[in-house]
Amino acid sequence: MAQYDTIFKNATVVNHDGEGLADIAVKGGKIVALGTIAGDADEVVDCRGLHILPGVIDTQVHFREPGLTHKEDLESGSLGAVMGGVTGVFEMPNTNPLTTSRETLEAKIAAGTNRMHCDFAFYIGGTHENVGELAVLEKLPGCAGVKVFMGSSTGSLLVQDDAGVEAILRAISRRAAFHSEDEYMLEERKHLRVPGDPSSHPVWRSPEVAMSCTTRLVNLARKTGKRIHVLHISTREEMIYLADHKDVASVEVTPHHLTLDETAYTRLGTYAQMNPPVRDKAHREGIWKGVENGVADILGSDHAPHTREEKDHAYPASHSGMTGVQTLVPTMLDHVNAGKLSLQRFVDMTSYGPNRLFGIAGKGRIAVGYDADLTIVDMKRRETITNEWIRSRAGWTPYDGVEVTGWPVGTVVRGHKVMWQGELVTPSKGQPMRFLEALPTQG
Repeated sequence: MAQYDTIFKNATVVNHDGEGLADIAVKGGKIVALGTIAGDADEVVDCRGLHILPGVIDTQVHFREPGLTHKEDLESGSLGAVMGGVTGVFEMPNTNPLTTSRETLEAKIAAGTNRMHCDFAFYIGGTHENVGELAVLEKLPGCAGVKVFMGSSTGSLLVQDDAGVEAILRAISRRAAFHSEDEYMLEERKHLRVPGDPSSHPVWRSPEVAMSCTTRLVNLARKTGKRIHVLHISTREEMIYLADHKDVASVEVTPHHLTLDETAYTRLGTYAQMNPPVRDKAHREGIWKGVENGVADILGSDHAPHTREEKDHAYPASHSGMTGVQTLVPTMLDHVNAGKLSLQRFVDMTSYGPNRLFGIAGKGRIAVGYDADLTIVDMKRRETITNEWIRSRAGWTPYDGVEVTGWPVGTVVRGHKVMWQGELVTPSKGQPMRFLEALPTQG
């Protein structure tokens, strides 16, 4: 019997030691040795000229199952993830039915296990109705925590009032994630939407709409002494404000807010429509400043697929959202190659960051004892992103035709080579992630 299952040899490994040539030995799905490894293995993978990163974890995706599977499901969404170098995802609760109970959470976990191509966790939606159960729900196996929509939602998933948010924060102990747009202001400003003109979207959903809600949210976090995670920051003002509140607030940014600007509405029309919206260059640069100075903690794609038919409705009837999980790694590696951030900072925001903020057990580092989740990339490879490459059921990307430098060539999940050189090589083996604040008890 071989000493190891797999040895990944001759790569530049990016981990807690920095960057350097090293081999990685895997046994039973775990990393068991690092360095110059001479033992034998069932498979030796020569990674000469490649970089091995800790497996990229996308902490905000919408895979639409159950209820909206005409545009995505857990299998198709996770296929896009692994084709793009992503080894794990946190999936959101705005499905049909909503993920707001033990039954709906456990049904999604059952649907994803050994069917999703990457590992996963699911957010539980925080509502006015389930606040009394959240302390138990947030600790269930496979739960990433509580997600609250303070704006941009409908029905019971919308918690727009401070009293409702405060009640949720008081009920829970883990870090909760928030969509932070002021629903009251959105209602008041609906008249600013110009029919047929998606460039009016950021006029309606103005920077003040986001800033108002984020200020309210931070005040509630301080009042209750709880931790908050503010999703998809889209304004420079929020980034400046949140710098003074890092003790209670962690910060997510998205590739589209870092990459696109107001010209996207001319090029892409409603395909650039997102909540919160893509804004002008000044806001984009303000978000980059937050990446550079460390205020931004992590990257999430906010993968939110819709069909072409849904996007082709005339604004404002067009649906908000775009695909993103498969393009997160190549678009951000292109920014690395352009000097906008270091490869270490990219790793910090896509593996160490999620591990640190959410207490993911055994993931987020290339270290002995951790799961062998690896994102293997060719930093010099030039490719053109195309709609045809996208595996999402939606079948399109806002980056169609964009040439990038830096490309995912391998996705390894718990030691299994899932994607290699653009091909799916291992059947789906996705498992729920474990969390330090919700470990199962024994005995």
